[in-house]
Formats: sequence, structure tokens, C-alpha cells
Amino acid sequence: MRHFFIIAAMLFILPVYSFAADKPSNDTIQLNYESFKLDNGLTVIVHEDRKAPVVFVGVWYHVGSKDEPEGKTGFAHLFEHLMFNGTENYDDDYFKPLQEVGATGLNGTTWLDRTNYYQTVPTGGLDRALWMESERMGHLLGAISQEKLDEQRDVVKNEKRQGDNRPYAMAQYLESEGLFPEGHPYRHSTIGSMADLNNASLEDVKDWFRKYYGATNAVVILAGDIDVKTAKILMTKYFADVKPGVPLSRKKSLVPDRTINTAEIMYDNVPQPQVRWLWAVPGRTDRQVADLTLASAILGSGKNSRLYKKLIHDSKLATAVSVNVQKFELASIFSISVTLKPDSDIDQVKSITEAVLADFLKKGPTKKELARVKAILDGNVIRSLESVSGKGRMLAQGQLYAGNPGFINTSLNWMNAANRKGILNTSRQWLSDGSYQLTILPFGDHKAGEEIADRSTMPGMTKKVTLKLPPLHEGRLSNGIKVVLAERHTIPVINMSIQFDAGTVADRDSAPGTANYAFGLMNEGTKSLTSLEMANRKEMLGANINFNTGLDSSSISLSALRKNLAPSIELWADVVQNPGFRPEDMERDRAIILNQLAQARVRPNSITRNLIFKKLYGEGHPYGSARYGTEKSIKNMNINDLFNFINVWIRPDNATIFVVGDTTLDQIIPLLEKNFGKWKPGKTPAGKKYFPEIETMAKSRIFLVDKPGSPQAAIIAGQSAPSGSDSRFFDIKAMNEILGGNFSSRLNMNLREDKGWAYGAW
Repeated sequence: MRHFFIIAAMLFILPVYSFAADKPSNDTIQLNYESFKLDNGLTVIVHEDRKAPVVFVGVWYHVGSKDEPEGKTGFAHLFEHLMFNGTENYDDDYFKPLQEVGATGLNGTTWLDRTNYYQTVPTGGLDRALWMESERMGHLLGAISQEKLDEQRDVVKNEKRQGDNRPYAMAQYLESEGLFPEGHPYRHSTIGSMADLNNASLEDVKDWFRKYYGATNAVVILAGDIDVKTAKILMTKYFADVKPGVPLSRKKSLVPDRTINTAEIMYDNVPQPQVRWLWAVPGRTDRQVADLTLASAILGSGKNSRLYKKLIHDSKLATAVSVNVQKFELASIFSISVTLKPDSDIDQVKSITEAVLADFLKKGPTKKELARVKAILDGNVIRSLESVSGKGRMLAQGQLYAGNPGFINTSLNWMNAANRKGILNTSRQWLSDGSYQLTILPFGDHKAGEEIADRSTMPGMTKKVTLKLPPLHEGRLSNGIKVVLAERHTIPVINMSIQFDAGTVADRDSAPGTANYAFGLMNEGTKSLTSLEMANRKEMLGANINFNTGLDSSSISLSALRKNLAPSIELWADVVQNPGFRPEDMERDRAIILNQLAQARVRPNSITRNLIFKKLYGEGHPYGSARYGTEKSIKNMNINDLFNFINVWIRPDNATIFVVGDTTLDQIIPLLEKNFGKWKPGKTPAGKKYFPEIETMAKSRIFLVDKPGSPQAAIIAGQSAPSGSDSRFFDIKAMNEILGGNFSSRLNMNLREDKGWAYGAW
């Protein structure tokens, strides 16, 4: 293949485009410019301004902290620092040569969407400035060293520490995380995290340069004592050999869809409380940003703004108020910030602020307000264009974000054409919900006192105490139900439990899982109340009704407020005596139980626990059966099965009522008698439990369950022991506590803390 090296090396200059602002009014500065593009894709914008023999030189790269991948936060800013540490042909500090020719305003900055480098030089120093900037753009890689990286990493870390040490500075991290969701490019700070800065490698830095610092990803601004003809000659001379870079893709808009308001509180070493509200709104090139900018000025710009008058002038609750729109490429941030006087009521300030905003969202701006803020904002823009550096920055931003150096003219036209209705509609769309509120409170002046305790010796028990339980009072209802009361008059609450000698062992004469199914369904309503009606009645009474089925017993408890005790007991009695067992509720619970069983089949702890009960007690023993049923038993169960269980086990001759709380036996017995005294057992005989003898194990046995793909083994070991009624049971519990009953037990300390073989052993 033939190669045309001469043609490839030639500079190709696209046609020059010349623009001026839309026909200006008498007091508007006309921002003229011309632009051209080099063969390598570098865009150059020239603004001629001969009022002084100086030229503003700016280079804008379309890369910022938003382009940093996870784990590499702070790279854009770190690289900005490296750009000042020398190049392949000038390996020294960047500032010295430019200061020699009288450069001013020499610096570089990094933000979410861009990184820029700039200086204003006398016309005679322009060649040197362009040589230096082209060196950085085209001849940097060979000069980047590990020594420079380490040096600038430390500088950036100190910059982060210095910034974080400012009052209210730490709020920025909570704000970005509170407003933007996981994965959003604006969620992390530009300065980055210490961990990511520490992990930055030399190759990482070089890859960043190769990807983002090509000519096609940059804009050069020349503003001042220069014309386009001279600019072409100089740019050709210094930048023609810069590599184009690689093709890039970038998002143009990514505004989070926030529909709920969130709030957070932080404490900091600050002298005054501060409250901030933030909303994610459209990006900087969206026309609605003009409406929101005007809205922000009406709310918080100047002494005549609504919030200033309310919070500072009238109520004197605050010392500072600001409302701004921070304009970014993917999404902008509308913010309200109020700094309170130290003794001001924070809730009052929040209420006033939110009321002012609500009124604005209801009525919008007045004609007078709109005219005032348009004049203010017009003046601010005009004044920003007094210097060649201000004009250069404005042209660069337009080209970088909108592809139009004169975008400032479009933005001003939008702002001047904005009307009250449009501002109101835009504000309602973006500021009605989805806010993130951050309250920053002074941490206070706290000091540690002098050490008094003797730290060389750990204190022992200072005295022995005896547990004093309240005396038990007993009574009976007319149908034989025993009532046991322990009086506790500390708070006006009465807790009651009706306990039945049932439990999952009562499944012996019915299908496995019947007790659990029946008790779960009792929580779905009574004969006269649906599930939702029963829940509503409980909530209106401030009562809690809970159901529990263990191995050996079943209970239904009530926690009632003393003032609502009578109707609460009435509801509780209805729940106990009149289960609804509606077909639709049964099917809903059936699906839930089947899903739980399916999960248990793949959960290692459930698999091992079910297996050890079967092996210890035997499948014919009540303790060895499937407490929650099997897929077959649950699918085949019907309403009659559940009613049969209730008739056999949930009955007055199998019940005891326990009461603890703010009542006496004389007070509680009549209420219980009224609601439970007439409850009679049905004709069905009461259930009887049966516990066969457990076969004593002659030797240890090991059972393995294969669970393919499991990343970890679950181990359970057990041995049958005397029942809880045995006189030795306390000793057995104490032994178990020492062996594996808590974090400091022998098993856990050995397997977890010493060897690291398990997350926990108990």
C-alpha cells in the first residue's frame, strides 16, 4: 500500500466560522468570535479584543470527575496536578517560564465535567504560552514518573485535608450521595477518596492521559490582542503534531428521577446551624435552567429576595441565605442554604423556608420580582465579560457543553424571554418533590475530664443483688380458666397471654404443619371481621395481638393500653374464640407457607436443623416431625383440618391466662369473665400429647448432605438431654452457655476468633 506521508503530515484547516451575538441591546456587550479546527480535531476559538496588549490562553478538556470509574475517584484532579510538573522537552515546574514572560492568572482547575488550564500573557509571551500548552497536550507521557506521581498524590491529599477542614466542608460528601443514586457519575466528589488516591498507579495515570487528553477532546481559547490569521499560524506551528486521541462516547443528560423527599442530619465543628435543600434539575444547556435560575434569584438573591426578607430582615432567625443553580452537564443542582443564628429554632426556620417555597410554587413570581432579577442577572453576565479571561471562559463553556461558543447569547435570550407562567410551571415540575435536606448542627465544645478510675485493675462485683419478682395473684373464671396476675404499675399498659398446651407436637393426630397453619390463619380475621377490619380495629385501640406456636405450647397475646382495656379484651376474645378461616385468606397463607418451605429446602441452616431433629428423636416422635409441614401436607390441607385442630386444642379447658401490668385481680377478672367466662369446649374430646421413648444413641453418627455449589459448609451437632422440667436443667443450660451459648463461648472463640474458620459458632 502506498503511503502519502507528506499529505498526512500537512495541517488541514477547516473553514473559519465567524459569529456575533443576536442583535444586541444598547447596553449588551457584543461577544464576537471566530473558530476553526485543525486536522487533528483540535477546536480553536478566537476572540479579538485590542484594548490591551494581552492574550488569554485557555485549554479546556472535556473530562472531569464524572468520567472516573469506580475505584479511581480523584484521578481527574490528580492528573491536573501532574500537568504542571514538566514535559518531555521541559522537565521542570510549569510556572517558572510563564512567570518569566509576565503571565498572570496562571492556574488549572478540575470539576465534574471538565478540566481547564489557563493564563493571561502579554502579547509577546504568546509563543511561549502556546509552546507550553502544546507540550502538555502532546508531549507529557515520557515525563510522568513514579516520583512525580507520589509527590503530587501527597499534595492532593493535603489539599483534600485542607478543604475538609473548612467549616461545613464535609457536607459535600453527604449531599452528593444523598441527591444522586448509586452508579450516577456525580455521586462522588471531585477530590476523590484517600483510598483511591493511594491506589493510583503510574499506568493508571498514563491511561487517563491517552484516553482523555487527545486533541479531539480539547478546546483552545485565544482571547485578546490577536486575530484569527495570527492564531492559525501559531496553532499550526505548535499543535499540528498533537495526536487526535481516541473516539469517546459520553452521556448528555442523566437527571435522577427522585419522587420522594429525604432528609439527613450531620454534626460538625461549626459555629452555627445550617439547613440545606437540594434538588436535581436539568443540565446546563436545557432551557428550563433559565427559568430555575430566575426562580433561585427571586427566592434568595439580594435583600429584596423572599427568603432574605423573611429569615434575616423580618424574623432575624438567620445570618445568611443563598439560593443557587449549580449548572452541570448531566444534571444541575438547585439549592437553598440557610445559616441560622446559634439560638434560632431550627424547626421554625425550616417551616418558614418551606412555606415561602410553597407559596412560590402556588403563585409564582410577581412582575416586579421578575423584572428585578432579570436586571441583576443581566448585569452579572455583562460584568463577567469585562476581561478577556471572562470572555474566553464563556466561549469555552459554550463550545464544550453545547457545541456553540456563543451559547451565552442563547442562554441570555432564554432568560430575557422567560415569563411568570413558564417559571411557575418549571418550578412546580422540579421543586415540588424529590428534595434532599441536610441539617448541619454544631458538634459543641466537648472536653474529656481527668482520669479518675484505676485502669490498671478491672473492677470486680461490688455487691450482690437479689432479683425481686412481683408476687403472683391467681384467680379462676367460671368456666375453669386459670388466671395468673403479676402487677406492674410503672406504665398504663396491660400485657396478657392466653396459653394452650398445644404447640407443633399437637400435629401428631393431624397432618404436619397444621398447628402452624392454623395459628397463622387466626391472624387473618374473625367470623365478623375481615383481616383488614381486624387490623384497623387493633390500630384504633393502640393494641397489639400476636400469635406464637412453639414445640410444646401455643399462645395468643394482647398488649393493651389501660384506657382502652375493655374494648381491647373484647377484640382479643373474638380473635381467640371465633377464627374466620376464610377460603381466600387460607389460599393466600398457603402460598406463603409453600414459599417458606421452598426457601428452607435450600437454606443450609434449615436443612441441618430439620435433619438433626429427625435423627435425634426419630421420625415418629413429635419433636422429629416437620414443624412447618411438608409441601404435600400443606397442599392437601383444607379448612376442616384447621377447624378440627382448633376444636381439639384451642379451648378453655386447655388454657391459662397470664396477665402482667397496670391492673389488679379485682379489676381484671370481671373483664375476662365477661369475654371468656361463657366460652365452652365443644363436643370434640380434648387433645392428648404422646411422647414415645427416645432411643439412646450407642455411638456418634455423622450425616452428610450434598448441596452442590454451596460456598460454605454448615455444621450442626447435638445430643438428647433431659427436659426443661428436670432439676438438672439449669446446670445443663449453664454448661451449654460456656461451651457455645454466646460470643465469648469456647467454640466461638476457638473457631472464629482463634482460627478464623467460621463466622460464628454457637
